[in-house]
Amino acid sequence: MKTKTIPTSKSKLSGAGENTASWLLLAPFMSFFILCTLIPVGSSVVLSFFDYDMVSTPIFTGIQNYMRMFTDDSVFFTVLGNTLRFAVITGPLSFLLSFLLAWLINEFPHTVRSILSFLFYAPALVGNAYYIWQVAFSGDSFGYVNNLLISLGFITEPIQWLKDVAYNSTIIMVVQLWMSMGVSFLANISGLQNVNTELYEAGAIDGVRSRWHELWYITLPSMKSILLFSAVMQIQSVFSISVVVTTLAGYPSVNNSVDTLVPLIQDVGTARYEMGYAAALSVFLFFMMAFFRIVVGKALDLMGKQD
Repeated sequence: MKTKTIPTSKSKLSGAGENTASWLLLAPFMSFFILCTLIPVGSSVVLSFFDYDMVSTPIFTGIQNYMRMFTDDSVFFTVLGNTLRFAVITGPLSFLLSFLLAWLINEFPHTVRSILSFLFYAPALVGNAYYIWQVAFSGDSFGYVNNLLISLGFITEPIQWLKDVAYNSTIIMVVQLWMSMGVSFLANISGLQNVNTELYEAGAIDGVRSRWHELWYITLPSMKSILLFSAVMQIQSVFSISVVVTTLAGYPSVNNSVDTLVPLIQDVGTARYEMGYAAALSVFLFFMMAFFRIVVGKALDLMGKQD
């Protein structure tokens, strides 16, 4: 017969002490999270229902800002289409390439792996690395690409790469892809280094014979948390693309061909001082990113579930 253990006052105090210590350790992060995330997000949601120019008293307008977004703002759908195009193309490509490169480089010896990891992470480390591309695709004859093509006789006059709608979108996608792989690549390298090698030995006993089988049945399921982190970073990167676009193509770009939601929000909020409408745009962007985060999370949950 099992006897029921009655917790003593000493054990209760010990448990309470452990909980207090845990909350004290969490306090700095929670304070930062509340002050820098929850309060700004909540303020944006509230402000999105007001007409506010930072000078006059806010006027409650209900869902008028959201109605304006979908019915009266002709630029919004163009900008939304650009944002989704960049996200759908560069996001998955960057996610897959960062993992594939990490998987391949992980096979090199330690010294070579460290050097290659630094080279691939360098664009993310140097925040303004996109200026290299600005010089390369400069619209005058001194731009590297124009100078090379003129020297080889392919063109007779410089091409306005970043002002021509036939080229600027592709160039910006390439630059964004190049710059956005760094953090995900580093996370994937770290994740690959921490996969339990005993799982591969157990897999060999169970009939896993090829590297592709190891990748699908062992490596990827063991890295779900790292892959989710990488995916979240890619979602944040591609949906908040801003500085690269405005630096290379300016704002507004030609026919709004490469403008995205973040530059539009910045223009509405800091140039026009329509803070209520800017808040509504921000809330829309936030929930769109949250939706894609849920979709990616569900996809990763299904990964590795075999019979």
